[in-house]
Amino acid sequence: MNAVADMDLISVLRKHFGFTSFKGNQELVIRNILSGRDTFVLMPTGGGKSLCYQLPSIVLEGTAIVISPLIALMKNQVDAMRSFSEDDGVAHYLNSSLVKSQVNQVKTDVIDGKTKLLYVAPESLTKEENIAFLQQIKISFYAVDEAHCISEWGHDFRPEYRRIRPIINEIGKAPIIALTATATPKVQHDIQKNLEMLDANVFKSSFRRENLYYEIRPKKNAVKEIIKYIKSNPGKSGIIYCLSRKKVEELAETLKVNGIKSLPYHAGMDATTRATNQDKFLMEEVDIIVATIAFGMGIDKPDVRFVMHYDIPKSLEGYYQETGRAGRDGGEGKCIAFYAYKDIQKLEKFMQGKPVAEQEIGKQLLLETVSYVESSVCRPRLLLNYFGEEMKGRCNNCDNCLNPKKQFEGKNDVVLVLQTVLEVKEKFKADHIANILTGTLSQAIKSYRHDELEFFGAGNEHDIKHWNAVIRQALIARFLSKEIENYGLLKVEAKGKKYLEQPVSFMISEDHEYPDTDDDDLLISEGQGGGAAADEELFMILKDLRRKVSKQKKVPPFVIFQDPSLEDMAIQYPTTLDELQNISGVGAGKASRYGKEFIEVIKRYVDEKEIERPQDMVVKSVVNKSGLKVYIIQSIDRKLPLTDIADAKGLEMTQLLDELEAVVNSGTRINIDYYLDDVIDEEHQEEIFEYFREESESGSLDEALKELGEDEYSEEEIRLVRLKFLSELGN
Repeated sequence: MNAVADMDLISVLRKHFGFTSFKGNQELVIRNILSGRDTFVLMPTGGGKSLCYQLPSIVLEGTAIVISPLIALMKNQVDAMRSFSEDDGVAHYLNSSLVKSQVNQVKTDVIDGKTKLLYVAPESLTKEENIAFLQQIKISFYAVDEAHCISEWGHDFRPEYRRIRPIINEIGKAPIIALTATATPKVQHDIQKNLEMLDANVFKSSFRRENLYYEIRPKKNAVKEIIKYIKSNPGKSGIIYCLSRKKVEELAETLKVNGIKSLPYHAGMDATTRATNQDKFLMEEVDIIVATIAFGMGIDKPDVRFVMHYDIPKSLEGYYQETGRAGRDGGEGKCIAFYAYKDIQKLEKFMQGKPVAEQEIGKQLLLETVSYVESSVCRPRLLLNYFGEEMKGRCNNCDNCLNPKKQFEGKNDVVLVLQTVLEVKEKFKADHIANILTGTLSQAIKSYRHDELEFFGAGNEHDIKHWNAVIRQALIARFLSKEIENYGLLKVEAKGKKYLEQPVSFMISEDHEYPDTDDDDLLISEGQGGGAAADEELFMILKDLRRKVSKQKKVPPFVIFQDPSLEDMAIQYPTTLDELQNISGVGAGKASRYGKEFIEVIKRYVDEKEIERPQDMVVKSVVNKSGLKVYIIQSIDRKLPLTDIADAKGLEMTQLLDELEAVVNSGTRINIDYYLDDVIDEEHQEEIFEYFREESESGSLDEALKELGEDEYSEEEIRLVRLKFLSELGN
């Protein structure tokens, strides 16, 4: 074994894989395996984990068994391994995708000693016939890939992974190498304990990826922000993660209608479509993949330039792994996540109904995510701390470093936190410590009678959020740590005890404030002005133009464009008929009938004033209500009574009239004479129609009621005739 361990590995590397040097810890890991020792490898995405077991499998006698969770990933790995060899039998996989004849071929190659690497799914490993087969062969070592799947604290827990060790004992012992790209100290401990390899040699590569930029943005009009970002970075590859399949489909469609080459990817799609979409992304036929976490494992695209999270993920491990797919070639990698606390509440709701232990773990992991998001500490430093690595100084490549928040002197607060943790014998979590300091009478505080402690309420001039920020920054400073066996219990480290003896200045950054809700529903194309102020001068010019056109066409000004539409034009500055259709209350009909003169005036104004147009605000949306509008228009074409249409869709009559007004105002012509003749006598119809043609200047409903007389006409009657009037004269 020693002769094998001492061999010239560079020659083997060059001969079989074509490389002339190892990356990072690769050589140390390989030598450890060759010497027959158990090995734990923590190597972030892109670090070259596969080579750590591929090379020793070639050198050692027998077959290496690689336990891997994903069938697609196995196929890629086997293909890669075969490309280095003249014999396809050098690598095989054994999983549920194989037919009987293929399984027999695999077993023959293994028995004949051709196969150096055999990939097995954990489910296949448990089958009696496979156990019996593996007992007959010489196994060089076992490699457990994606080993974080063992731990319930990992981001991809798989119960079948916890059965790996008993099965290995049944098949026959051999050295084990466990590999993962993301594991906190807690998860690492779980993996080693479960695989009975607590004495393994541990090789950790740094989690620091200096080329990645991290930023959290408030979830305000996130879709608009995403479109703006992609359009200002044309041709760059990106992945956008969403939590739900529905949101993946919606967002991919919205990007598409805004001229962005994008495709969806999630587990609910059939395998062929998923594979096709993935290939189109890899082959650069599309720039953007919108995906759930189902996408990414084993995706080795080196030039992904940005990874966005439309929704905050359930854990920091998941988040780190997903962001790690950016900039794997060492080039630019932007990691931008959108956050509203509502997302966290949504995730908490998903946990209801799960076993209590699972809920507890889920809540702890969510708490870590919230802490990361809301903190104003250097983001890579926070992430590295979470994974048990210490980073000195700041990265100067994240939103918090480039736009630092106000700091305050935290010396006394840190001392208070450390004293309180010691006072409760280091047996409680951060939220409990924060409750003691703020004087919050939670159930746990009452049960443990911690309201009788001298520190109870000692920090009540601050809120719980403040104390959580202090605790978080004491953890980063290594004054505190979280216990591994009982995860989350705060312990005072030697460094913290030393600080208590001799406290010095300790500056703490204020946390971020993020909205409770996201207001993505307020898309401009849904009729919102986006909160921006209209250009008053342009607004008046457009009103004058409307007056002029109304005289030419002999219709009241409001028939052409209503005031909210003119205001929106004075915010958006549309200069083409396409852009004009994104203005609230303007559809294709209105744009083609009246738009030409308006966009010419706006273009002239923009050129003269040298205005930079906020084109990022013009977002075409896949309007969810479009199905309802189509149903209403089709029902009117079939001359269905409006009351029946409203009943069929569960609408009040006023809501149906709102929908009809939106349809007519955007330029679609409808004919409701059949219904009007049934519910309003002809004379009344004529009187209301004449009022809007001859007297009304604004089309206001209130003014019409006043002028026509509320005793004589109902609001509903006036609205119905106004619809006929606008449809006939305006459209």
